[in-house]
Amino acid sequence: MKTIGIFLIEDNRLLREGISATINGQPDMKVVASTAGSNGTMRLVRKLKPHVVLMDLSLRSQNDVRIVATLTKGIPGIKVIGMGLIPSQADIVELVEAGASGFILKDATVEDFLGTIRSVARGAKVLPPSLAGSLFSHVIDSALKRGKGKLTSAGRMTKREREIIALIADGLSNKEIAQRLNIATYTVKSHVHNILEKLALHSRLQIAVLTRTEEMS
Repeated sequence: MKTIGIFLIEDNRLLREGISATINGQPDMKVVASTAGSNGTMRLVRKLKPHVVLMDLSLRSQNDVRIVATLTKGIPGIKVIGMGLIPSQADIVELVEAGASGFILKDATVEDFLGTIRSVARGAKVLPPSLAGSLFSHVIDSALKRGKGKLTSAGRMTKREREIIALIADGLSNKEIAQRLNIATYTVKSHVHNILEKLALHSRLQIAVLTRTEEMS
């Protein structure tokens, strides 16, 4: 069983120790380091090379979006999960665009908390279901206001594109989708690019949010 290495950034010592104890109690997870956040955090993450960075988003002295962007752009393959209370729509959109792979509400159940970490470690993009609908509407509004294009009817999607949308919503990576559909990974990337263009979206996570919203409506 592959152990998921987790780097925890949480400024509340009690929470930091409690979260670490919960994670370390799992057979497939380990906290490789936990900090309150400091100037040396990035250097330590580079050194330890964790699979997932679990990051408190109430670090008032730091710029959350900047930190997420620095981590995801500076360390190939790193996954970042934000933790916090109910955020604003704009905050979530910024974090997603900065490269965050998921978000965990601090009132989540332990089961959901651990499940999110496992899903993100496998390559999925995860948001709490309670945020999906509101996030999607804000993403669309933001895209339209920025002049990035307008929504195109889903009816223009090809059969293959619809298959890929469904698999993205299930949390599969491009490689996993390619294996499932028996096509090349670069072909999947091309389809994903076309899907994003047609829907005037900017990330795989937004595709998943769109699918969830339609399923709930």
